[in-house]
Amino acid sequence: MANGITNTPPTSKRELKKWLRQLVHDIGMHRIGGPFVKYVKAPGNKGLTAVVMIETSHIALHIWEEGEQPYFRFDLYTCGPLQHKEVVELVAKFMDSPKMEWCVYDRENGFEEYDFGIWPEHQSTVQINQTATA
Repeated sequence: MANGITNTPPTSKRELKKWLRQLVHDIGMHRIGGPFVKYVKAPGNKGLTAVVMIETSHIALHIWEEGEQPYFRFDLYTCGPLQHKEVVELVAKFMDSPKMEWCVYDRENGFEEYDFGIWPEHQSTVQINQTATA
């Protein structure tokens, strides 16, 4: 999961769909549905929302484009192996994020926090093997 701010929030549904397809490919997952992208017009909630189904679960993203500093929330849930630091970097770069907090939870072991950090520092607070099955 990641929470971040963005200097340039994506506004193109087509661009976001293309990036999500590439993200799924780049992290070695397999898409089974979507990406589905919609623009939310509700005041205070304006921005793109996207979901893509993968064989091992899903990826979801919402972007709030209003306000002084646009921000986003990103979730990737998988039961498969995951190089989570690669995902952090791909999301931060696409979102043009000057700061993003991220965490990985291990749901198989009591929903314990597995690793977390802040982009761009990439400072994990825990030394771990980079393959997670969270």
